[in-house]
Amino acid sequence: MHATLTSKGQITLPKDLRKKLSLSAGDRVEFIFEDDQSVRLVPKHIPVRQLKGMLPKPSKPVTLEEMEDAIIKRAEKT
Repeated sequence: MHATLTSKGQITLPKDLRKKLSLSAGDRVEFIFEDDQSVRLVPKHIPVRQLKGMLPKPSKPVTLEEMEDAIIKRAEKT
């Protein structure tokens, strides 16, 4: 599978690749540069349902005030 770079620096991904990666117009992709000079193309659209369970459950419930305090403290560090 291959594609051609246009004079404007654009590439049209082949239909089979778009289908395999479930890409459609407006989707974002990330290019990851590997040590061996190759590049990986990673689709950046993730269905919300796929995100479920990725993070551990908190050990105790957190209040909105605690969340806001944590955000403020984090912002102060940067």
